[in-house]
Amino acid sequence: MATTYSSAPSAIAADAAPPAIHHIGLADLGIALRRGWDDFKAVPSHAVMLVLIYPVLGLVLARLVQGYAVLPLLFPLAAGFALLGPFAALGLYELSRRRERGEPASASDALAVLRSPSLGAMLGFGAILLALFLVWLAAAQAIYVALFGYAPAAAIPDFARRVLTTPEGWSLILVGCGVGFLFALTALCLSVVAFPMLLDRHAGIGDAMTTSLRVVAANPLPIAAWGVIVAALLVAGSIPAFLGLAVVIPLLGHATWHLYRRVVEPNPNPPSPPARRPGRRSAADFPANLLSWKRSGS
Repeated sequence: MATTYSSAPSAIAADAAPPAIHHIGLADLGIALRRGWDDFKAVPSHAVMLVLIYPVLGLVLARLVQGYAVLPLLFPLAAGFALLGPFAALGLYELSRRRERGEPASASDALAVLRSPSLGAMLGFGAILLALFLVWLAAAQAIYVALFGYAPAAAIPDFARRVLTTPEGWSLILVGCGVGFLFALTALCLSVVAFPMLLDRHAGIGDAMTTSLRVVAANPLPIAAWGVIVAALLVAGSIPAFLGLAVVIPLLGHATWHLYRRVVEPNPNPPSPPARRPGRRSAADFPANLLSWKRSGS
């Protein structure tokens, strides 16, 4: 019988102990990505529905940028949303966890994170990442103003010319990418396994961030490679008008859960997931609900 945190002091003590960190290699990153892809293929409609807001929001932001002559913030906005990705993927971690246990997984099950004992810590850490995102936008704006002043670009061709054909433009690219790298590195070090740990254990923000830092310290090269993979996939997914992110984001979300599993010792007393309500389906499961023959035959 599963042991819950609320009823067993020994389970609480075991869960409060710092988890052991494993040493991993580049091959483990490939395994995490393959298992993440398997999760995405198993529940594709659910994953796409969970992250559909991401490409839609990107398109809306692009339109607003064109309409209000704040083109200099387009790239920082698109790049900076990667800072919020670990929080946005909470539901994907839950789906991967359920599939790992051999349990049914649907879009409605992703909402089980709202009943997690660590929900407050998740929201608090999400607020920290949001603050980091806003500071990044302010830094990007300050860099642009320092190089070009307050005069806005009149249109995309004018902005592209100023950035790509002037010394100030190349300085903007170099300095902006350098500062952005520091923000991305900070987010990666603090959150690489933080949210999966909060979902898997009744932990606090400090415990989750400390564990992420321990993972980075124990595996600097694999985690650096993971950061490069994440950045490359996000860039590739953003090129076709952000639409590729509907696949890239769930893939990375599921893969992050499996990376966590490979680098952090499993919780000996995992929380029991809330019981499913039989016979009820969520509207978020559409169009998978139309494929009842597939579920019954699998």
